[in-house]
Amino acid sequence: MSANFFQLDVLLVEPSPVQMKIIRERVTTAGIIHIREAETMQAALEAMQWHRPDVVISALYLPDGDGTALVKAMRATPELQQTAFVLVSSETRPQALDEVRQSGVCGILPKPFSGAQLQRVLTATLDYLADEQAANDDDIDYEALRVLLVDDSPNARRFMRRVLTNLGLSNIVEAGNGREAVSLLEQTMFDLVVTDYNMPEMDGRALVEYVRGQSWQASVPILMVTSESDMGRLAAVEQAGVSGICDKPFEPATIRGLLRGALQHAA
Repeated sequence: MSANFFQLDVLLVEPSPVQMKIIRERVTTAGIIHIREAETMQAALEAMQWHRPDVVISALYLPDGDGTALVKAMRATPELQQTAFVLVSSETRPQALDEVRQSGVCGILPKPFSGAQLQRVLTATLDYLADEQAANDDDIDYEALRVLLVDDSPNARRFMRRVLTNLGLSNIVEAGNGREAVSLLEQTMFDLVVTDYNMPEMDGRALVEYVRGQSWQASVPILMVTSESDMGRLAAVEQAGVSGICDKPFEPATIRGLLRGALQHAA
């Protein structure tokens, strides 16, 4: 998809006038012309009710809440559930960012961020917002594929479903954890499993181990989309037989490449 950033309607949420000016300049330089501003969480929600933006670019810490509370409020509002969200923060602690990652965000930008970093996130946002299905450049019939999507976060599943649909996948069944996924795998044949790592009942690693060691669908491709940062845990998942691992949040182009590689390898 071409980078037609000028078509995006953006709401910037930042309490600092200095930071707001810097972010606005960066966003304007990227080619975006439709920009509104809000300094608080309440002001942002009111602005979105008046006119829904395509994407919200928000600081993590706000006077009356934070970016996590803002995106949660958006995901709890039906007309805002599909609005793209980008976080801008100097925070690096996984525990401070995990809830935002699980909410289905298009990207997390550092503070300060470069023009190249912004362009990558905006490109991912355009891919997410695309209404049309992406054109396939290989011989895989994506529309016919049966996909099992596993994540304990409804918001994350909603985000992933939209991304997968935009890639041409439409036959998608959802599970809230690995145990639910096992039950579905015992009853239905799938062509692809897309799963989170950290889940109650049965996590992603246990699910991969079950599929590879006990399921009648032992060869099904498994993609893991996760905010897990422990390299030891991720290495264990790779050893268990996962077909590919992608960070959360992710770029749809990355998922497209992983899908193509996993499905062609399984063919």
